Amino acid sequence: MTRVSTSAVAPVHVVLAVKDLLQAKTRLASTVTTEQRAALVLAMLTDTLNAALRCPDVVTRDREVAAAAQHCGASVLADPEHEGLNNALEHAANVVQVRPVLALQPDLPALRAGELSAAIAAARSHGRRCFTADRDGSGTTMLIGLDDALQPLFGVDSAAQHRASGAQPLMGAWPGLRCDVDTIADLAAALRLGVGPATGAVLDGWGTPATVAEHADGVIALRADDGRTLRSTEAAAQLGGWRQLRPGQRVRFHQDRNDTVLLLTAPSSTPPG
Repeated sequence: MTRVSTSAVAPVHVVLAVKDLLQAKTRLASTVTTEQRAALVLAMLTDTLNAALRCPDVVTRDREVAAAAQHCGASVLADPEHEGLNNALEHAANVVQVRPVLALQPDLPALRAGELSAAIAAARSHGRRCFTADRDGSGTTMLIGLDDALQPLFGVDSAAQHRASGAQPLMGAWPGLRCDVDTIADLAAALRLGVGPATGAVLDGWGTPATVAEHADGVIALRADDGRTLRSTEAAAQLGGWRQLRPGQRVRFHQDRNDTVLLLTAPSSTPPG
């Protein structure tokens, strides 16, 4: 089993748990198809694994997830319990039987290896069980147990639960480490940071390319490459990170199933200027 070494001290062992693809990212169901969600989950897992310094162990019962993890060089542990994320992570921690052990969320497409290294170093300086909250401050993206039990408490308000259990919150900025993706707003935030190549390739195939025809009075008129003419609000542009849109500018628009424009992004996964 592979361990992540960030210094001369004991290496950190990284574990992740991934749901069945059909159950993953259901909060995006109103925006993208089941097939698109599955592709996004696999791509984000790939980019997270590739940023995790070395390949960790992935707990899953989904064959496609297992194949994607193994393609990245990760070890795969079967999830014998089928009783949720926390049990899967506890199972992994018990199997590896080493400390420190770090539980990492698998949906961090903007994660940089340097961020994870810095968070591990910060945890070592505290000398105790630590966690990083997500960008909203309510969830948890990483939990590390140094010499003690991992005791994962992922779920609703997990940051508060981890803090109440005695874990130390880590205060570093690390925007990619804090940007897990559950909603379209999360995805937009990750795009603004810059996503990994696997996620970028998936997202480049989403949406429809268009040219800005006019931007006035809070409304953006678009001419889509497929011939449609439609309108977007400034809110969709701001969500995509645009400071200003000019006539003739190229964008990609993303609609929900009611054909409302939710997000305007750059024509590729490169963050807008």
